[in-house]
Amino acid sequence: MLDLRHVCDNFDEVRKGLLRRVPAEGEQSELARQLAQVQALAAERRTAIQEAQSAQQARNAQSERIAKAAPDERKQLLADPAFQAEQARLKAALPDLEARQKAVEERMGALLLNIPNVPRADVPDGASGEDNQEVKKWGTPKTFDFPVKAHFEVGEALGILDFERAAKVSGSRFAFLRGAGCRLERALISFMTDHHAKKGDIELFPPYLVLESSMVGTGQLPKFAADSFAVSFGDSALRLIPTAEVPVTNYHRDEILEEAALPIRYCAYSACFRSEAGAAGKDTRGLIRQHQFNKVEMVRFTRPEDSPAELERMTTQAEEILEALGLPYRRVVLCTGDMGFGSTKTYDLEVWLPAQNTYREISSCSDFGDFQARRMDIRYRPAGSKLDAKGKPVKEKPRLVHTLNGSGLAVGRTLVAILENYQEKDGSVVIPAALRPYMGGLERVTKG
Repeated sequence: MLDLRHVCDNFDEVRKGLLRRVPAEGEQSELARQLAQVQALAAERRTAIQEAQSAQQARNAQSERIAKAAPDERKQLLADPAFQAEQARLKAALPDLEARQKAVEERMGALLLNIPNVPRADVPDGASGEDNQEVKKWGTPKTFDFPVKAHFEVGEALGILDFERAAKVSGSRFAFLRGAGCRLERALISFMTDHHAKKGDIELFPPYLVLESSMVGTGQLPKFAADSFAVSFGDSALRLIPTAEVPVTNYHRDEILEEAALPIRYCAYSACFRSEAGAAGKDTRGLIRQHQFNKVEMVRFTRPEDSPAELERMTTQAEEILEALGLPYRRVVLCTGDMGFGSTKTYDLEVWLPAQNTYREISSCSDFGDFQARRMDIRYRPAGSKLDAKGKPVKEKPRLVHTLNGSGLAVGRTLVAILENYQEKDGSVVIPAALRPYMGGLERVTKG
């Protein structure tokens, strides 16, 4: 969430930055309405602070007058009914004024939980995905001398994908993988996690169920409650994770890290669960948009000044997987109207899918600034670099870290890309060379 004090002290600047996320008519949007509420509460907070300060100054003045008074005058003051009444009024008023300030700040905090992050200045303006900007392209899409099939047609013909029986068992947007399809999925997971481990990431295997407070920490709740699956367990309200970002970022919740330990880099494989609310009619066939899918995630904790460079490093790390698999892709920077709720800047990697004759998202890498860290109270202790007048190190207050995360990669979508880009005229699929050691040397998937 945004810094309450920063919002109060720099409201016009924050409002201008946030309204970059909506088109011109966004002045009338829900976001503008919420910001107006925050502004009104900020004014109420300032009034409460000023009144509390005035009351405290008056109490201090009373105490000082008593302390400086001669004994007889002090006795008269303390016996004066009017003086006593004013003392009692101020004593009673201060807790009420402090409580009023706290209540206003709690209301502001609740509002800020539903307000997105401010985009970085270098993020392009735009209203939708059409305004995203391509910044890199790698590889040349393959040309085929036969009619290209969609991944689900290839997979069903080979007997490695079964959507019909999955629908019978679980409903729509689920799939069974069979035989070599299972091996390919596991090979991709191992290949991806091995790649990140070689880059120095610490691998975690996270829980798939988390407390709702963990979802609040990474920004999925309260705003996007409809996008996840809720599970009741005794007195606990749990959520199935939509991505390993949630448990892994919460791994250091309520902790103070040492600056020397930063950056901290994790990778984690997990199953992911999404309700796909609002996705009716989109990618209804195949593996593109499922309620359950596998993904390898990267999570980073850095010093504030290091997060822009870390975003570039993390995105490149995801690109290396696509390049090793020989899959053409492009990198786009998301515009203000298409970026995620908590992000300050996001790159999407889009892989080429020949059956759709277009690029589709396979990875999203984002810098969240201190947006998530503030919710989770993840800080770091700066190394002592300042000295006091006596030449002794000054112990600085802990500061909020910056968090980042990115897909490295979405496993199901990578399988989609392999089935489409490596399909052969006879219906078989060539296995990328980088995956063959994970497939026992198998070079091709054939029917049977």
